[in-house]
Formats: sequence, C-alpha cells, structure tokens
Amino acid sequence: MFDALLLKTFVAVVDEGGFSRAGERLHLTQSAVSGHLRRLEEQVGKPLLTRTTRSQQLTPDGQRLIAYARGILALHRDAWAELTRSAFEGSLRVGVSEEFAEARLLRELQDVAAQYPGLHISVQVGIPGSLLSLMKQGELDVVVGSLCESSEPGLALWREPLVWAWSMQPLAALPTPLPLALFPEPCPYREAALSRLAQAGIAQRTAMQCASYAALHAAASAGFAVAPMAQSQVGRGLAVLGAEHGLPALPDAEFRLFSAPDADPRMVEVVTQVVLRYGAARRH
Repeated sequence: MFDALLLKTFVAVVDEGGFSRAGERLHLTQSAVSGHLRRLEEQVGKPLLTRTTRSQQLTPDGQRLIAYARGILALHRDAWAELTRSAFEGSLRVGVSEEFAEARLLRELQDVAAQYPGLHISVQVGIPGSLLSLMKQGELDVVVGSLCESSEPGLALWREPLVWAWSMQPLAALPTPLPLALFPEPCPYREAALSRLAQAGIAQRTAMQCASYAALHAAASAGFAVAPMAQSQVGRGLAVLGAEHGLPALPDAEFRLFSAPDADPRMVEVVTQVVLRYGAARRH
C-alpha cells in the first residue's frame, strides 16, 4: 500500500522541479522531502528520479507512478469532500490578485461549489495589498496573491522570477526615461520595479497605470511601456529584457495563500489544493 504522504511529496517534487521548493510548498525541510522520496523508492523497489547536482528527471518507473500518484491523491480529495461536504455551509469569500482572474481557476472554484451545495463562493479581484487589508477588516476569508520580499505571513505556494516584459519588436536601445506600465499602489511588482530602478540609477516614468493584466500586456506588447510581471505571464508577443539591456534583476514573485483567523481550516485546505493544481498547470 502506498503512503499518501509520500505520494504527495513525490508529486510536489515533480511539480515544483526540486526538493527545496517542494519543501516550501509542503512546509517540510529539504532533508524531510529527501527522506520521503527515499522511503517511497524503497516501497516501490525502484528509483523514481534520476538526480544531478542541478536537477532531477523522472525515470520510466517514475513516469508511470506519477500518473497513479495524482489519481490516488485526487481520490483522497474526492473522498474527503464527499464525507465532509455537509459541514460546509454558508459563504466563502475569496480574494485573488489580477493575474489569477482566469477562467481555469474560476472553473476549479465552481467545481468546489458544486461539491458542497450549501456553500456559496464569491470572488473579489484586486491588488494583493488591498485584498489583505480587506481580509484584516473581516471582509474576505482567503486571499491568494503574490508578494516580493515580504514578511507577511502566509502559506507558500510557489515562486517565479519577476521579469521585465517588452514587445517582441527589435530593440536598439531602451528609451529614457524608461516608460513603465504599472498597477496602482499598493502593488508588490510596482514597488520592486521602482526600487530596483532607483538603486541602479535608471530614470523612469509611469507611462501607463493599469487596472488589469490585459492592459499591462497591451502596453508591453505594443512597445508603449516596459512592464514588470511574473515569468509565467509572459505570453505571445512579449519578450523578456534583462542585464544585456541594462536593466537590474528583479526579486522573485512569491505566491502565497492567506487565510483569516476564523476561516474554516478544512475549506482553506480545499482552496489551497485548487490553487496548487491551477499553479502547476499554469507553469507547464
């Protein structure tokens, strides 16, 4: 019989691309993650990952097991939902940052609501700082968003590089002062971009203040302004600018889930799993 905890760790290592990030996701030390993988390989009697100093790849047996592991964990979640859904009644108010406002995540939340007929889920889209303020005021139960270099307590979900996005069109030299497309305050990407440019002594101006990711993409893809965004959001028509263009490195975007002290911990866990599945799909 497979241990569900070991399977969960195995899936996290594969999804996160490493032991340290899997540990962050599961709130385990890197040695604990390694121990779980070693125990799972002992149970199977075969290696599941080929490890190098910089990466790990699934072995053929690992590729076979990962599909079963996802299915087993999904059945665990379904069984838990089925046996506990009568306890979930009332409303769940979820705050999501602009970059999460996608049909894929909303469908996942809709599926959760369908599992619990007495549960009503409402979603508010906004800037993480504003959403966290609303949660502290008792107006939201859960907030999902990203921060940069912040000590705000929350469940670590994953990390991504924060990058400078610009049009695919050829670039001879960056305009000066550097035109920026930014969300209004209090936006962590805005703060990180302005801080790094100031430290590098690069003049900038806000060429466009955006209220949505669609506007941010439009400004960058048109070559109207440079936009700081998480790497997974760099889609068609966009290129990443870096040190070769004279721009400073940005900190990682740290995706976290925050919950109100009085939020139902079981419902928070359900939402956490929804967001983790969404995040894994969006990064692959």
